[in-house]
Parts: sequence; C-alpha cells; structure tokens
Amino acid sequence: MIIKDRSFRVRGDGRKGVLLLHGLTGAPAEMKAVGRVLHRQGFGLYAPLLAGHGGTEADLLKTGWRDWVASAKAAYLDLAREVDEVYVAGICAGGAIGLELCAAFPEIRGAAVYSMLFEYDGWNMPKVTTGAPVIQAVANLPLVRRISFLQPHPYGLKDVRLQGLAANALQSLIPGALDRMPLGCMHQLYRLARHVEKVAPQVRAPVLVVHAREDDLAHLRNAHRLRAALGGPSELMVLEDSYHMVHVDRQHLDVGARTAAFFGAPAAGAPVVLAAAVNA
Repeated sequence: MIIKDRSFRVRGDGRKGVLLLHGLTGAPAEMKAVGRVLHRQGFGLYAPLLAGHGGTEADLLKTGWRDWVASAKAAYLDLAREVDEVYVAGICAGGAIGLELCAAFPEIRGAAVYSMLFEYDGWNMPKVTTGAPVIQAVANLPLVRRISFLQPHPYGLKDVRLQGLAANALQSLIPGALDRMPLGCMHQLYRLARHVEKVAPQVRAPVLVVHAREDDLAHLRNAHRLRAALGGPSELMVLEDSYHMVHVDRQHLDVGARTAAFFGAPAAGAPVVLAAAVNA
C-alpha cells in the first residue's frame, strides 16, 4: 500500500511555530481543530505524519517508538529552519514524543501535552489493557503483537455528534486514522512512555499538561505522574466536559486558547481553513 502523506503546514509570520503531533493510530487531521485556534493567534503550524501511520495496521507494526520519534525530529528540524521559536503540542503518544524532542533540543521554547498516557487505566478500557506489566511481557511476542482490539465507544469523545461520526466511519472524522489498536503498538507506546519518564527531568522548557477528569482511556493520575517527573515548570489544565480526545472534543477551543496563551501568542490573525496537505 502506498501511504499518502497527510501532513499539513500553515505558515505564519516566521516568528513562532508549533509542531503538532498526532496520537498513536491517529493522523495529522486530528490536530486541525486546535491548529485553527493557534493560527488565529499568529502561530505558524506544521503537523507531520509520524512514521508508520496513515496506512494499515501492518504498516504501523513495522515501526516502533524510536521510528515515530525520528520522524518527529526530522519535522522539528524542518520547522526550525522557518521560524525563530518552536513550540510542540501533541496528543497522548504525540505529547510524549514532544517531550522527547524537548529533552533532545533544549532550544524548544515550550510544550503542551494533551492526555498523557503511562497506563491504559481509564474508566472505559478493557481489562486486557489495564495490566501494564502483563502487556509489557507478552504484547510484543510474534503471535500476540498482531492481535488488535477495536477502540470502544465513545472513542475518547464526549461530544455525541463526534461519537456518531467515529462510529460510522472514523476515516470521515480523521482521514488516515485506524480504528483498531494492535497490541504490538500498545507495547511500543508503553516503552515510549517509560523512556519519556526517564528523560523528563532533562526537560527545562515550560510544559502545559491538559487532561480530562473523565478521560476514558487514561486516568487523571497520568497527568500528575508526568508533572512529578518533569524537571522544569509545568501547569495543569483539568477539563470537566471532555474525554480523552481533548484536542477535538467539546472543549477544544479552550484547549487551543490556553495553549496559545501558554506559548505567548504573538498576535491575533485572520480565520484560516486548514485544508491543504503537504505533498498532497
């Protein structure tokens, strides 16, 4: 299968740019809702397609967390050539990757981490996902890693209209996303999270941690665990009317506005439609 590059880029005035990192099994389109808010506040944007994403489960299983990080690092270096200051914002695995970038590139000015996940311990997760040590032990075995599970209703969304779109055709809501999670990829996400916890003391850039109190995939304790590990300043924004997908759910405008303010919004711009993909 030929994987279409679904990355998108919206140029600003060259002063501040935000690298937007989608989640595991996700795609860049999921970052457009927050991206619109950021661009209206004057930020340039670049949302790359992470390695292995945008195709099939088999495509994704050919990659691991180091490949995802490598593709994000390449995107960062690309954006850094165009703007004076780079910030990173990502959902779940994308947020963790953003912190790895902050540790590797201390010149990054700030990060926003949406719905950090160390454990799949939210109120709606199947029992197979909640035993992290067991998953770590068996999920990457050859006969196990290809087993996948359908991401359950409400799909990380509290917004009923978005739930309906996700149930009928996730691709219509997030083009390029997968609706199933292979256990081998979950194993890689756990490895990424453990790595980020180790390097988090090296992160000196300010970090905005955004988490829903009713996150259906990852309990709020994941946000507190992240803040305890970070070496620099951090702020916590707890949402009361969202589930895991805080960047597209009912409070995405609040998430975008708080992120823009945290990053020191340079100016208010004109409304923009994020439609054009890079290399489309």
